[in-house]
Amino acid sequence: MEAKIQFIKGLDETVLPDVRLTRSRNGSTGTATFCFKNPIILDKSTAKEGEITGMYLIDEEGTLETRDVNARFINGKPEVIEAIYIMKSPDAWDRFMRFMQRYGQVYGLVFTKAN
Repeated sequence: MEAKIQFIKGLDETVLPDVRLTRSRNGSTGTATFCFKNPIILDKSTAKEGEITGMYLIDEEGTLETRDVNARFINGKPEVIEAIYIMKSPDAWDRFMRFMQRYGQVYGLVFTKAN
């Protein structure tokens, strides 16, 4: 199974996100902030598919999900979807990183470590 991101189950998001990762000093928790600029989920043609119920990160191991999904409006129109995924243990961090590695391979993304 190919790694994918969905906001409505069954509808793959094709816009690639900007993802920012933070991790606690002791490595026990972490946060991933996803920022999608003009995602297809905001397109009028996808309105019939249903409402956004969360962000689902799907791969061969299963599904990671978050309900922390918000739209940012610019000039009265939704243009950015921001979602936050929280990892509450080292195992959750490792699982998330495996998903991101698979997602990156599918879409040609690379990890850049901050200085």
